[in-house]
Amino acid sequence: MAEAPVVETERLVLRPFRAGDLDAQAKAMRDPEVVRYLGGTPHAREDTWRRMLAAPGLWELLGYGYWAIERKADGAYLGQLGFADFKRDMTPGIEGLPEMGWILVPEAHGHGYAVEGVVAALDWADRSLNAPQIVAIIDHGNAASIRLAEKVGFDVREEATYRESPILLFRRER
Repeated sequence: MAEAPVVETERLVLRPFRAGDLDAQAKAMRDPEVVRYLGGTPHAREDTWRRMLAAPGLWELLGYGYWAIERKADGAYLGQLGFADFKRDMTPGIEGLPEMGWILVPEAHGHGYAVEGVVAALDWADRSLNAPQIVAIIDHGNAASIRLAEKVGFDVREEATYRESPILLFRRER
């Protein structure tokens, strides 16, 4: 698959990234609250750009990847979500499995956008991928993401180690 497909929900459009998303994404990735559970270090604009450039490569190489999240009502950029195989050196290993992740801008928190977008992406994955399961890794302190994962069907939860630190590994069977 050369490009991310467009997936629509009642209030959202999951779409390929555009160059014009950079400023909104960079603003989010500079926010200490947003990156608190993503390593804790705010990202420079150029690092955000590099990560955005990787999104089309995921789709090309794996047939799945990350979408930009856009609010239908006004076209506002709300964040990103999707799947990847980052070849993480972790125990237990998850290489070869689609790993789901999501990052929403602070203004999008508390409106149900994360649930709506994640459910749509999982529905797409269930129809489009032949994966036996989808995984997600979440910091122990990230209560909001843990609640989201459990709400959308990641019902197996186990301890894991990534970069010599404990992390939660969630699994969602197909």
